[in-house]
Amino acid sequence: MSIYLRNNIQVLGKGPVPIVFAHGFGCDQNMWRYLTPSFEDRYTIVLFDLVGSGKSDLTAYDFEKYSSLKGYATDLIEIIEEVTDQPVIFVGHSVSATIGLLASVQAPEKFKCQIMIGPSPCYINDGDYIGGFSRADVEELCDTIDSNYLGWSSSMAPAIMGAPDQPELGVELTNSFCRTDPEIAKHFARVTFLSDHRDALAKSTTPALILQCSDDFIAPCTVGQYMHDTMADAELCIIDNVGHCPHLSSPDASTKAIENYLSSDG
Repeated sequence: MSIYLRNNIQVLGKGPVPIVFAHGFGCDQNMWRYLTPSFEDRYTIVLFDLVGSGKSDLTAYDFEKYSSLKGYATDLIEIIEEVTDQPVIFVGHSVSATIGLLASVQAPEKFKCQIMIGPSPCYINDGDYIGGFSRADVEELCDTIDSNYLGWSSSMAPAIMGAPDQPELGVELTNSFCRTDPEIAKHFARVTFLSDHRDALAKSTTPALILQCSDDFIAPCTVGQYMHDTMADAELCIIDNVGHCPHLSSPDASTKAIENYLSSDG
C-alpha cells in the first residue's frame, strides 16, 4: 500500500528543512491551517492523517497494530523516510506528541527536534505524578465513549477546545470528532487515555519544546513540568490560553513560541 495514500500525505513549500505536523485525537491535518502559512516560505511542510482519521485509508486500520501508540510511531518513521532523507522538525499535538516521542526513541536520527503541543505521556495520576485524571475518571470516560460516542463528542469537544470567546472552534472540533468512524474512535480513545509512556521521556535524546496552555484540563501544567524535569534536552513554554488546541484558538502565540524555539535552536 502507498504510504502517501495510507496517510493522505500532503507536501507544501520548498524550504530546505522539512517540518512534519501530526494532529491529535479526533482531528485531521486541516487543524494546522493557521500555523503552516507562517512556515511555508522557509520550510517544506509535511501534513498527514493518522490511520483511522481524516482522509487516511480506513482499510489500513489494524486493531492489533494500533492497540499501542507504537504502531503509529512506526507509521511516522515510515512517513519521514518516504518524504525526506534528512532529519525533520516534528510538531505533534496531544497524543501525536507522544507518538513522536516514541518514534524519536526508536529512530533518533530521523529527528532534528520535536515540538510537543499539549503533550501528556500519561493522563492518569500516579503517586506524585499528576496527570489530571484518576484511573476511575479515565475508565468512566472510555465507557461513555463506548456507549455513546456521538453524545460524548457533542458534549466534550467544546470543553476540550476551550476558547470560550470562539465558540465556532468548539463546533468545528465536534464535527471533526463526529466524522471519525465510531469503532476506530472508541479503540483509539482507550489506547490514548490508558497509555503510559513516561519511561520514554528519559530515553529520548531529541531536543524538545513542550508547549502548553495555562488552562488545559486535558494536559495540565503539572504534566509539562514533569516532562521538562525528566527529558534530557527540553524547554517548557506556557502560553496564556484556555483549552487544549492552541494552534487553533491561539495561533499567533503558538507560532511565536515555535519560531522563538527554532531560532534559539539554530
